[in-house]
Amino acid sequence: MSLPAPLEQLGLSRLPFPKAPAPEDLYHWPGLEELLARLRFAFACQGFALITGEVGSGKSTALRLFAHSLDSQRQPLLYFADSGLSPREFYCRVLEHFGIVPGVTRSRVRQQFQTLFRDLSREQGKSATLVIDEAQDLSLAMVQELRYLQNLGDHDAESPFTLILCGQAELRAMLRLKTFEAVAQRILVRYHLGPLGLEETNSFLRHGLKAAGVNQAMFTEPAVALLHTHSHGLPRRLGILATHALVDAALHDLQLVEEPSVRRAVADLED
Repeated sequence: MSLPAPLEQLGLSRLPFPKAPAPEDLYHWPGLEELLARLRFAFACQGFALITGEVGSGKSTALRLFAHSLDSQRQPLLYFADSGLSPREFYCRVLEHFGIVPGVTRSRVRQQFQTLFRDLSREQGKSATLVIDEAQDLSLAMVQELRYLQNLGDHDAESPFTLILCGQAELRAMLRLKTFEAVAQRILVRYHLGPLGLEETNSFLRHGLKAAGVNQAMFTEPAVALLHTHSHGLPRRLGILATHALVDAALHDLQLVEEPSVRRAVADLED
């Protein structure tokens, strides 16, 4: 993708805040590092992890980094973002991924699923991970099925794979319901990824600019504070606002992004 002319005018060699940056270019803030550590712990224990956060908080970034750290041959990861799947559809997707023709009934595909993961774990020595994203929209039947997924070990003691449930903040509230108590009790790792603080916002901006070839600060302190306020500390929105503010500054022949450029960026995006 070619760089917009206004950004080239500011001396940038590429987009400073891309939607999906390469793992080596990602800004690592303490919250992200904490989440990664908890995911690694869940993986080491082959446990059940619950990850929540607001839209744009960096959950997908963390999952992408975690997946990048795995050996795809010995540590396969299956990612599901279709939260409308029924239990049978879920099992079928998993079986088809591993080249297995699903049976007709739900009980049959469940049995095939159980056999598959016990074979992967015991016979092939593989550590698989299942990630279900946008889990706040899962059906009641699928949430209840999670209880069975974590019961595949001998005598309800262990699971032959890691299960990561990822979603928005309301997912935590949903799993506090009495109906899902048996599911909630099986969760080994819980983490809510909060927003960036003001200093982290400043570091995020500097990191993106440096990755794009600019080593000096281009956002004034008031502009940073305004970006932090209007992005609510959410990295995705922060990157979008900052990019629009940079373009606005360039179009007004400014070398620094000041408050007016941020305000115009906010107005454009909220229009």
